[in-house]
Amino acid sequence: MDRRTFLTGTGAVLLAAPLTADAQLAGRVWRIGMLLASDSPTLNVEAFRQELRKLGYVEGRNILIEYRWHEGKVDRLPALADELVNLKPDLILVAGVQPTLALKAATTTVPIVFAGTADPVGMGLVSSLAHPGGNLTGFATLVPEDFGAKQVQLLKEAVPAAARMAVLIHPENPMHRAYLPQTVAAAKKLNIRLQILEVQTPNELDSAFAAATRERADAMQVYGDLIFNAHRTQIVALAAKSRLPVLYLYKADVVAGGLMSYGPILSDVLRRAATYVDKILKGTKPGDLPVEQPTKFELVINLKTAKALGLTIPPSLLARADQVIE
Repeated sequence: MDRRTFLTGTGAVLLAAPLTADAQLAGRVWRIGMLLASDSPTLNVEAFRQELRKLGYVEGRNILIEYRWHEGKVDRLPALADELVNLKPDLILVAGVQPTLALKAATTTVPIVFAGTADPVGMGLVSSLAHPGGNLTGFATLVPEDFGAKQVQLLKEAVPAAARMAVLIHPENPMHRAYLPQTVAAAKKLNIRLQILEVQTPNELDSAFAAATRERADAMQVYGDLIFNAHRTQIVALAAKSRLPVLYLYKADVVAGGLMSYGPILSDVLRRAATYVDKILKGTKPGDLPVEQPTKFELVINLKTAKALGLTIPPSLLARADQVIE
């Protein structure tokens, strides 16, 4: 069982903790902005807060956090980014490629730490991983080499008879355009016929799953996206109704009832992000902090969902899972 907990409430004040001399800095109160999807357990915001507390930063005491929630609405990102920048914070924490791009466009001076952001070099966020330059640095969640191929391989292991696979993407998400060739190449190697389903709004989800059913898809892969994350309950329900085994990027989708996921551990990413926040507040320039890549990905499988689908997960795959939900 996952023992991580989450404290609700955007204005929650953390329990008092001993302040280090460095963090206190003669009574200074730091202000940081946060641009995230929502205040929900799936984002593991509390992991970030807890790590800050260990470093001596107590919300409401020597650090103030300005929260902005975009709720998966891409069109809101520029306005929310401008709003945070205009507050003149000491630093902004952000998760996701599209929100990070919005902040990059909004300021060249406010330090930005990104977490949960894939391929920052390929997306034009930093000059290089070792020497980011500029006002951005942070933590990548995907490596560009073979991650997409690995996901296809795992889904094929879970559904060995799969000959047709649907892929749910958002055509305007730059990471989807970058990673789709990996999926196509991996599917071709495994003799899997792909069906690319483009969804730009939540209203198109029903028709996308209907199209997968018409084409007799044996399985589906759902790419990580702001809209898909915000509507994961609907997607999981549609997958169950369509009796489709689906591989997701995030564990939260499997906890919500999805079959399986393979992706970065967001709580760990946010904990590590807190250490960069600490360094920047103490004077380190963002451009001098190398972008860190993930060292471990998490495979989560929901056996209850597998049973409902009439699917038997191979023991060899179960043995490699980091978590099995029963």
